[in-house]
Amino acid sequence: MSASFHVKQHHHHSDKKQQHESISHHSSRSSFSQLSYAAHKRIQHSTIGVQQSFVESEKRSEFIPSQLLPPRVKKYLAMDPDTNDVIGYIVPVFRTSHEFARGLVEVQEEVKEEGVGHVAMRNLFSLETSSMETITVEKKSRKRHIRESADRLELSKKVEERAEFRKKQNSDNLTHPPEFIVRPRGQTVWEGKTVKLHCTVSGWPKPRIAWYKNNVVIDEKAHPDKYTAESNYNMHSLEIKSCDFLDTAQYRVSALNIKGESSSVATVVIKRFQEGQKVGTLDAKPHGFCSEHGVTFETAIIDSFEVAFGREGETLSLGCTVIVYPTVKRYQPDVLWYRNGKALAESKWVHTHWSGEKATLTLIHLNKEDEGLYTLRVNTKSGFQSYSAYVFVRAGPSAPFTGMIKFTEEDATVGVVPGEPTDLVVTEATKNYVVLAWSPPAQRGHEGVVYLVEKCVAGSECWQRANTGMPVKSPRFALFDLAEGKSYSFRVRCCNSAGMSEASSATGDITVGDMLDLPAAPGPAVATRNTDTSVVVSWGASKDVKHLVGYYINYTVAGSDVWTPANNKPVKGTRFVCHGLNTGDSCVFRVKAVNAAGYSHSSLESEAVVVKAGIAIPGVPSGVHLMEAARDYMVLAWREPAVTGGADIRGYFVDYRTVKGGVEGQWHELNPKAVTCTSYKAENLKENLFYQFQVRAINMAGVSEASLPSAALECKEWTIAKPGAPHDLHVLEVRDSSLVLLWEPPTFDGRTPVNGFYVDIKEAVAGEDWKGVHEKATKLKYMKVNGLIAGRSYVFRVRAQNLAGVGKTSAVLGPVLALTMPGTHEIILDVDDDGVISMIFECSEMAEGSEFIWSKNYKTLTDTSRLTIVTEGGKSRAIFNAPSLEDLGIFSCEVTNTVGVSASYTLTEAGLKRLLDISHEHKFPIIPFKTQMAMELLEKGRVRFWTQVEKFTTGCHVDYVFNDAIVENGEKYQMNFDKNSGIIEMFMDSLAVTDEGTFTFNLVDGKAKGSTSLVLIGEEFRELQKKSEFEHAEWIRRQGPHFVDYLGFQVTPECNVLLKATIGNIRPETEIRWYKDGIEIEEDDADYKKIEMKDEVLIFNIGKLSKKDAGVYEVKLKDARGKDKSMFNLTEAGYQTVLNELFRVIANSSTEISVKSTEHGIVLYSLITYHMEDLQVGWLHKEAKIAHSDRVQCGVTGEQLWLKVNEPTEKDKGKYTINICDGKDGVKRFCDLSGQAWEEAFVEFQRLKAAAIAERNRARVVGGLPDVVTIQEGKSLNLTGNVWGDPAPEVTWMKNDRELVSDERYALKFEHGKFASITIAAVTTTDSGKYALLVKNKYGTEAGEFTVSVYIPEEEKKKE
Repeated sequence: MSASFHVKQHHHHSDKKQQHESISHHSSRSSFSQLSYAAHKRIQHSTIGVQQSFVESEKRSEFIPSQLLPPRVKKYLAMDPDTNDVIGYIVPVFRTSHEFARGLVEVQEEVKEEGVGHVAMRNLFSLETSSMETITVEKKSRKRHIRESADRLELSKKVEERAEFRKKQNSDNLTHPPEFIVRPRGQTVWEGKTVKLHCTVSGWPKPRIAWYKNNVVIDEKAHPDKYTAESNYNMHSLEIKSCDFLDTAQYRVSALNIKGESSSVATVVIKRFQEGQKVGTLDAKPHGFCSEHGVTFETAIIDSFEVAFGREGETLSLGCTVIVYPTVKRYQPDVLWYRNGKALAESKWVHTHWSGEKATLTLIHLNKEDEGLYTLRVNTKSGFQSYSAYVFVRAGPSAPFTGMIKFTEEDATVGVVPGEPTDLVVTEATKNYVVLAWSPPAQRGHEGVVYLVEKCVAGSECWQRANTGMPVKSPRFALFDLAEGKSYSFRVRCCNSAGMSEASSATGDITVGDMLDLPAAPGPAVATRNTDTSVVVSWGASKDVKHLVGYYINYTVAGSDVWTPANNKPVKGTRFVCHGLNTGDSCVFRVKAVNAAGYSHSSLESEAVVVKAGIAIPGVPSGVHLMEAARDYMVLAWREPAVTGGADIRGYFVDYRTVKGGVEGQWHELNPKAVTCTSYKAENLKENLFYQFQVRAINMAGVSEASLPSAALECKEWTIAKPGAPHDLHVLEVRDSSLVLLWEPPTFDGRTPVNGFYVDIKEAVAGEDWKGVHEKATKLKYMKVNGLIAGRSYVFRVRAQNLAGVGKTSAVLGPVLALTMPGTHEIILDVDDDGVISMIFECSEMAEGSEFIWSKNYKTLTDTSRLTIVTEGGKSRAIFNAPSLEDLGIFSCEVTNTVGVSASYTLTEAGLKRLLDISHEHKFPIIPFKTQMAMELLEKGRVRFWTQVEKFTTGCHVDYVFNDAIVENGEKYQMNFDKNSGIIEMFMDSLAVTDEGTFTFNLVDGKAKGSTSLVLIGEEFRELQKKSEFEHAEWIRRQGPHFVDYLGFQVTPECNVLLKATIGNIRPETEIRWYKDGIEIEEDDADYKKIEMKDEVLIFNIGKLSKKDAGVYEVKLKDARGKDKSMFNLTEAGYQTVLNELFRVIANSSTEISVKSTEHGIVLYSLITYHMEDLQVGWLHKEAKIAHSDRVQCGVTGEQLWLKVNEPTEKDKGKYTINICDGKDGVKRFCDLSGQAWEEAFVEFQRLKAAAIAERNRARVVGGLPDVVTIQEGKSLNLTGNVWGDPAPEVTWMKNDRELVSDERYALKFEHGKFASITIAAVTTTDSGKYALLVKNKYGTEAGEFTVSVYIPEEEKKKE
């Protein structure tokens, strides 16, 4: 047995290592691709059955005899039946993986319904393998045997982990609430048509669907002829048949399952061709009929969104107000949103809303790919209107960089297996990570997908999952933990609930390492001003860089080390506008280049630039014209540019050229040095020669383009008598209702000097005529124009006059908008603490190079002897050196390099005098007092003298003076000066006779002084002294039990009288005793029950007051600390006082007089709370006291005060008054018993009177008749009834509702008008029945009923 064996395993598709990696791959949680499953099935079918292998000796000529082998080996040998020699060795199939794979299929709990996607997802985990392996025997060393055993153990461990993972799989994780993939769409149709609403809903468990019309559920089974609802494969529809106008409504579809509820609304509009006329089903409809036909729409987008900044993970909303004019009922424009030119669709992360007036776009969970240019486009049939602004997305505070990932999840639809991803590329590959990017599959339904990234080592066919720990929802992924120097290829699959796609095309082999060199640093950054919140940054491109991705720009505020990124996406060019900066910040910028290898070094930092609006070259001057001409010179004028470029115009350059015979010469410069005004005298010209002129403006940014050439002007001397046109018109101090217009006089005066100017104005609208601002000519070169209307634009012109008349008009200035700009300041007059008078003007819009220019009467100040100008930052102060009458006038200040920032102040003689007075007060200040010295009494009789200072410093000192002598803090006087509140106090414990006099507080605070005094002499002092002594005694009294409020009385609304006193400082041992007329009220007395105490308030409840309650009541308090008493005299005057208060309460409780009618007359009454005999009540009729009589009576019943007027007549009409005594003038209540009130009361009286008469005189049966009469047959029946009535009633007898007449059988009598009788001689059974005596007169009718029962004796005996 010297031979050795080699065991070799042959696979049809892969070796042992590949098999292990494949199994390891399948054990991953998410790696269950269709390709791997199909490959596994092919291996299973190709290896089914036991494959016999052959045993081959190292020396092929020698065979091993079977008898030499041990018995345990023989059963695994393959024997040749002819030679009985061993020809091979059968190796048992390793079945562990097969058994574990079968063990992965677990018994599932039953669920109500499983979707196709759920079943497909779970089937991916049910992998059954029964692969058989082809075995060959070869020599195997111990080392190799151990390694293979370890592999088998590792394989077992993987399978066990797989089984544990499967056990943890829970179908509940796949449940999700309903989501609308396709929402029902609103429709507008003609009457008689059929409408069908469709929607598609996903959700697990399968949601229930309900349709609503205007929030009322639709029962299609109850109305099968109107509605049909269908649901197939998550697609739902509602069909509305034969629509009529009442079907116009909002239809809502609701989807509900255990995870939640979702709904969607669609509006259905049913239209009629003509209002009020129904259209039949077969009637023809007008083609293309719509309410907006023939209307031209104008669209305006207002309240638009500006450049916006967001941060990853946040929610951002953009909105605009859209106005479509004219408004057409039910017409809505198409509102679309775009990002970088691509239309945005509604999704879970993108919400759009159109309310009819406002369009809103909401971006849920921002990410970097949301950055871009957003455009709102509103389409109407007349055209479209759009608005755009950029949105920047900054990186989140804690998100790690894994590439620019955008998570997109859309609404789900079950049953669509996604296609494979495309365009897979490696965008970055370094020694630390590799970044992949791909395009989403074209076929993925409407459901969100996740991506499975797989990697494979170059040279092998083993694909492994790379994103086992994190699902990938973005078409971009960064891989880490790759072995540096190794080569890998990559591919991507995508998966949803319906299944897994095929793998994408694999990338080529990528070596992990720095594939590219880092790019070189960009050129130096150059920052230039742009707007108030943005700066333009430019730089030199990086040299010799490969695969440049772009550039990143960072900035920092000068003086700070914190660099902030300005862009989230790399910039391809070498210029970028940084938005979102703070106005006024000084910022420094730097740039980095980036490619797949990483970032370059930063560029050189830019110079610090202040964030503010940039400065550009000015616009072009206009209106070049001739103002004066002589033999060898001409004076030209022009209008300044409409656009100054953000800086003041520093001057103008004038060019000229000759024109001979229509031939134009070359342009030549007239003035090498710029002129600062808008006119120029061109000298050294040739007489009778034609010239053309052009003008260019200059500011700190440069020189503008040349203006349009003037007309050909001839150089010859003017001989006209009237003056030329004024020039250099400009405005200052533009406000809502006024402005100041300034101009320069004409250069040509005419034959006589100019002696005045006229200013004309008109609104800058077509059709307006010029109006003169003033009637008389002004000799000034400025004028304040008042009476303007805010928000309107005006134009101006000026004319000069001399003795010959009014000359040419100046060039028109304007239009000028009459509007006070935000942040406008006026000149403020200030007087400082030293008495210095100055004027202050502030400007918050200072630009680079801006200066304050002060003027007097609109002439620039050059003499500094009167004013000293001090400017610091945006504030300028003009200080008067020696204010006097010479300084009267108009002072104005203008700020250069701004948009007309200016103001003025007119200093008049009265204003100067007031300023000088204030200056004197400041030079020689007086300490102001909020309150002068006052005095008050405190507890214990102490006296407090105090005052409060309004303005002082911490160095303020107080001297306390009594009768011109300074007193000090000690036993008699206590002083205090609270410098926080400014209160100065002095206390005295008591006042003696020697304390009569004057108390004074003298204050000194630097150079300021103040004094306040209080005089206490004579009667005033003695009165204060008495009060002080009384307060001291009161304080001693309050140390023991005492009365806070002494004994008094109170009358309650219920008219109960209470004696009350409030006590204080009471202890349990304090004795409280009540006395009446000097006799103590003991506990067994009846009055003792009337005593009570509530919250230190003693109460003696007298109740309803009577004369027996009169007396002197007294309460005494006593304990070891002291005693006190209080007394109330309830006799004579005291009793009357309480009685008056009681009368007052009773009188005020009375109600207004009410009217009630009775059968006897009319009753007037008022209700009160309580009545007592002493209460005086008087009635008046027409202000005259009513005398008591039989017909008119007054009185009291309970709490009712009444006046009865029996048998009222017209004389009783009028005003009635009741006067109730209240202890003073009485309380009066009124009733006007006239007009309608009298008519209603009198009619009711008559009705009640008539009813009473009718009741007294109506016919009625008084008595005499029984209820039941039982009589034996054959007997005689005689009944008599007593009746009454005035007049005498008519009598009728009835039997069983039939009238009886007097005959032989019935004897009917009516005697004396009072007695009615009926007699039946011999009754029979036929006489049994219901009888009635009916009486009747004009006042009424009444019936007396009785029953007659006739019996036969023999029959009665038989019954017994």
